[in-house]
Amino acid sequence: MMEPFQKGSFSYLSLPNWMQLDQNLVVGMTTREGGYSKGPYRSFNLGLHVNDHEKDVIKNREKLANNVMVPLQKWVFCEQVHGNSICKVTKQHRNSGVDNLETVIKGVDGLYTNDRETILATLYADCVPVYFFAPKHQMIGIVHAGWKGTVGNIVGNMVNRWVDVEQIPAKDIYAAIGPSISMEQYEVDEKVIANVDNVLDIHDTKPYTKTKVGKFLLNLKQLNRKLLIKAGVCESNILETSYCTSNNNDLFFSHRKENGVTGRMVSFIGYKL
Repeated sequence: MMEPFQKGSFSYLSLPNWMQLDQNLVVGMTTREGGYSKGPYRSFNLGLHVNDHEKDVIKNREKLANNVMVPLQKWVFCEQVHGNSICKVTKQHRNSGVDNLETVIKGVDGLYTNDRETILATLYADCVPVYFFAPKHQMIGIVHAGWKGTVGNIVGNMVNRWVDVEQIPAKDIYAAIGPSISMEQYEVDEKVIANVDNVLDIHDTKPYTKTKVGKFLLNLKQLNRKLLIKAGVCESNILETSYCTSNNNDLFFSHRKENGVTGRMVSFIGYKL
């Protein structure tokens, strides 16, 4: 299958399959290329919380907003606490977390909206970005799924909210699993695997392999795919990247590869004005 995330002229990967469904949709994930940051954050760091120079981060965010053609004041960032809570975003949330950490939407790792003048944004350096789109209903969403959010079934929470609260049939929901750490680079311990087993049925194929006593390689992308399908998303409506943030460290920031001292990419979804 062709890689769904395609690089364009600017330093982000886009999802052309989805943009064909709605020509005004803007959706993608940045790379580490093309910005102003220095040192371990070079060069397109978009995280304000990683000890980079704040002015460089804001310049990077402004550059991204200009290229996406949506003013930065219409973007929304959340706190990302490695949980499974999500928030419905309205126009009142615009400009949240754009130029400082105090104004982020607190305590959530997922955002969704049907407001066509708001861009949803989340930050990454190995965790899994999962995008949501219901084109018939003009609903968009995104979640940040590290291992804790994944085993907390944050993707299922998003699907259930759309189905139960927003009255969107599960068959109308599309999902895309974005660039993140691959199974071969993601070693975890028995505590993590015990949590993984808790969200799987006994007959499910396991998205991990044991490497030695107490150690396993975990496929977070595959686990999120399984949970999306369990929540009712059609497998044919799920896109999944082949990009690994650790293996492609020249293209992406990687928290594991760079021992925690690195920048952050942004995953985003919204509409051109």
